[in-house]
Amino acid sequence: MTRILVVDDEPQILRALRINLAARHYEVAVAADGSSALRGAADWQADLVVLDLGLPDMDGVDVIHGLRGWTAAPIIVLSGRAGNQDKIDALDAGADDYMTKPFNIEELLARIRAVTRRAAIQESELARIQIGHHTVDLTDKTVSGDVRLTPTEWHMLELLLRNPGKLISQRQMLTEVWGRNHLKETHYLRQYMAQLRRKLEPDPSHPVHLLTEPGMGYRFKP
Repeated sequence: MTRILVVDDEPQILRALRINLAARHYEVAVAADGSSALRGAADWQADLVVLDLGLPDMDGVDVIHGLRGWTAAPIIVLSGRAGNQDKIDALDAGADDYMTKPFNIEELLARIRAVTRRAAIQESELARIQIGHHTVDLTDKTVSGDVRLTPTEWHMLELLLRNPGKLISQRQMLTEVWGRNHLKETHYLRQYMAQLRRKLEPDPSHPVHLLTEPGMGYRFKP
């Protein structure tokens, strides 16, 4: 069942979308602000996000940037902002589609179906990622060899694997996995990266895939 996170500060919209999406057999969670959205998308592993831009604690474009740091899940913006620049900013940040309020629920459902189909094709490419002797499937959240990962380990690994070759800064990883209140907790990163290497790297003391860039962050090398 597709998991959809709806982010909006208007209770009536949250209620209407929750009812309509659940009636179409989607699994639905809601968030009323950006911080809750970022935490919820990560903890709940949302498959798709419907996002308002006018949130009480941060701009929706910043939420898009935060999500795109670790997930390729489709994002449909549903906003009262109708200006071209708002649309451009949201799409450039990584949104997949943009609808303005007031909106037609049947059109929104059609767009959800469309981006879900596109995402399914992209996800198939993430079903077999090789790390040493193990095959990681980001679609089904499995690792060959009966390796078990914790939710936090999965979150870190997914952020790296969805950005092959790209440096993921310590700040970005701490923000995406633990939130903005933990930016000084770099020991979290060392601890969990060591656990990932023990589970996945052929020689954890000499990693060749899950690399540390001293003082900067981490990188996945295919």
